[in-house]
Amino acid sequence: MKHRVVLVVGSWLSYVLACGSADDAPAPTGAKVSIGDGGVIGAEPERDGDAPAADASVDGGADASTRLRDRFITKVVSFSPGACAGFGAAAMPEILFGPPEGAGDFMGSFDVVTLGIGGEIVVSFEPNAIVDGPGPDFIVFENAFYAAGNPQTPAADLAEVSVSDDGVTWKTYTCAPGATPPFAPCAGWTPVRSSSANGVSPFDPATAGGEAFDLADVGLARARFVRIRDRSTLTCPDSGPKPNNLGFDLDAIAVLHPALP
Repeated sequence: MKHRVVLVVGSWLSYVLACGSADDAPAPTGAKVSIGDGGVIGAEPERDGDAPAADASVDGGADASTRLRDRFITKVVSFSPGACAGFGAAAMPEILFGPPEGAGDFMGSFDVVTLGIGGEIVVSFEPNAIVDGPGPDFIVFENAFYAAGNPQTPAADLAEVSVSDDGVTWKTYTCAPGATPPFAPCAGWTPVRSSSANGVSPFDPATAGGEAFDLADVGLARARFVRIRDRSTLTCPDSGPKPNNLGFDLDAIAVLHPALP
C-alpha cells in the first residue's frame, strides 16, 4: 500500500501487519470474478476507444431519496487488478459505495480496495453524473497519511485519474509526480479526514481530505465514468508469499457537482 515512509512508527507497523493478513488472498493478475450487479473483477480494462458495459443514459427521474447515495460510486464497471492486489476485494462492490471512511492524518483506513501494481478500476454513479461547476467537481479518496506526522513524507500510493462521459473518449489528469509533495494532479497522497463517524462532510474539499478534481481542467462538461490506474513504483515478489496490499487503495469518490442534486 504505502511506500513513501521515512520513519517507521508503531501505528504504521500495526497497519502494515493488519493489511498483510490472510483475510484477503492476493488476487490473481487478470483473473475475472463476478461481483453481481456491481460489475466484474478483472474485466478487461477499457482503454481509450473501448466503451465500458454501462447504460448510456442518465435517468433524470431518479427518486430524491436516492440522490445523495448517487453522489458516490454506485457501480464498478470493471476492475483489472494488478500484481499483489486482493485486499478488500472480497467485499466488492459494496465496500466502494457510499462516503469515505477516513482515519485522519496519522493512519490509513482499512475500508479500501487495493488495485495492485498497475491495476485499474472504472466506476460510475448511475443514474447520476458529474457536471462541471465552480471549482472542484469530485474528490477521490485513498488512505494516505502523514508518516511520523510529517506532511512532507506522506505514505502515498499514487494513481492517474481519467474521466469520460461516454465511456469511449477519456480525458486524463496526467500523473507525473516529482520527488516531493504536492503530487497533484495524481490521486493518493492526501489523508482522508471525512468519515461516517466524525461528521466531516465528504463534499467539502477544504476539510474532507483526498484529492479534488475539476472537469474544466480537462475540458469536459460532464463525466459519467471515472477511471483510476495505479502508478506505483513498487515491485511485487516473483516468488514466495506475496502481499495483497500493494498499489493504490480506493476508499470512495464523492461528486461535488452532480447532474441530479
